[in-house]
Amino acid sequence: MATLVLTTLSGMSITPALAQGHMGTPQEQNACSRDASRFCRKDLGNDGAVQGCLQANRSRLSKACSKVFQSHGM
Repeated sequence: MATLVLTTLSGMSITPALAQGHMGTPQEQNACSRDASRFCRKDLGNDGAVQGCLQANRSRLSKACSKVFQSHGM
């Protein structure tokens, strides 16, 4: 899930690579896009870095994005 969220956040559209095991709904992607732009702008384009950045800013995330991470045990 987080990989799909982050791939979308990094400015990429859904591609065949995402069909190869990436998970997450458009709603989940949408829930974190504003937080990624706000807190992790310098990391956009690097999925792992964005995920780490969002987790590092966990206490500052929007309620919707926080719920996405919680729902996936992160």
